[in-house]
Amino acid sequence: MDFEVQRCSRHCATSGRELAPDEEFYSTLAAEGSAVVRHDYALDAWHGPPEGVLGWWKSRMPGRTTRRVNWAPSDVMLEYFEELAARPDKQDARYLLALLLIRRRVFRLEETREDTAGHETLVLYCPRRETSFEATVVQPDETRTREIQEELAALLVSGS
Repeated sequence: MDFEVQRCSRHCATSGRELAPDEEFYSTLAAEGSAVVRHDYALDAWHGPPEGVLGWWKSRMPGRTTRRVNWAPSDVMLEYFEELAARPDKQDARYLLALLLIRRRVFRLEETREDTAGHETLVLYCPRRETSFEATVVQPDETRTREIQEELAALLVSGS
C-alpha cells in the first residue's frame, strides 16, 4: 500500500476553526478505505484518539518566527529505528519513530496485522533498503509521548 499523508490542514476537524500561530493541537492518521487520512484537532476539541486510528501526536502550529526543524539524515533515523528493535523497553519510541519515518516517506505502510491477543503490528517497507520491517503498535500515554518527543529531538534534531 502506497499513500501520501497530507500536510496539516491548519483547521480543526471538529469545529472547522482555523488554528492560530503557536497554538497546540492534535493530529491523527486513520485508514479510510485504501487511503490514510490526516485529521487535526484543536485542544478544546480533543477527547483522546478516535477508535481505530493508526497513530496520533501533539504539535504546535508554527509561529511567525518559528524555525524549520532540521532532522538527522534518514539513514541515521533508520539505524536508530533498527537499534530500538532490540530494546523491549523502547517499543513505544520505536512505534512513534516508525510513524515519523512514514511521514517522511522513508517507510511505506504495507499492512497492519493483529494477532489473536489483539496486539497490532505495522508492516513497513523501506525502498531505500529494499526490506520490510515490523513495528508493534504501542500507544504511549501523554506524559510518555512528551518524553519520547524530547528523546527523539535530542538525538535526531540538529540544534536541540
